[in-house]
Amino acid sequence: MALGTPRRSGLSDQVISELRNQITSGEWPVGSRIPTEPELVEQLGVARNTVREAVRALAHNGLLDIRQGSGTYVLATSELAGVMHRRFAHSDPRHVAELRSTLESSAARLAALRRSERDLKQLETLLDRREEAWETGDAERFVTADAAFHHAVVAASGNEVLTEVYADLGDLLRDWLRDDVGQELRPEHHMDHARLVDAIRAGDAETAAAEAAGYPFLCLRSPEAPEARQP
Repeated sequence: MALGTPRRSGLSDQVISELRNQITSGEWPVGSRIPTEPELVEQLGVARNTVREAVRALAHNGLLDIRQGSGTYVLATSELAGVMHRRFAHSDPRHVAELRSTLESSAARLAALRRSERDLKQLETLLDRREEAWETGDAERFVTADAAFHHAVVAASGNEVLTEVYADLGDLLRDWLRDDVGQELRPEHHMDHARLVDAIRAGDAETAAAEAAGYPFLCLRSPEAPEARQP
């Protein structure tokens, strides 16, 4: 449906809002290429300059990445996620791993104390899905399933601020995990997360925290050898 035709600035805001909604709703996943400029003009019923202005605004905010000759791709799901992705994308991978470990350990401790029955069912479902993804040998599918499981652990903490911060870091953490896992899943690198779920179910906060903090990250095994990051 074509948008209305208020003054130019208001129309641009409407287009920006519409494009942002496509991103945040998951209609355009991170990494996907959005429709071309002519396609957006036709879909939204606005002028080419308005679409171009909106796309540039979202690129400036870190949600989109304009690649000359290739298209425009979704970079992040929120402005804060985009800022974090740009700020930390080239950080030492060990530091990213340590950040993830710290956040998840704190979240797991809280989850053991606050989790609901619904949280436990979600964790069990996502744990099964994670194991199924591992069995397929598909690294990208595993990264997606693993990220969903860990996000559910954080969400079970009941701390909305911690959950939102972790979600905004999600794109960066998935990139890190993707590099850490590599393109091939190897049996010796499998990490069992069942004990974490058991500790959360039992209300054992210290064990849950220790489990979340203790998973061996490949990039931390040999700090002096960057190539050791790859399995």
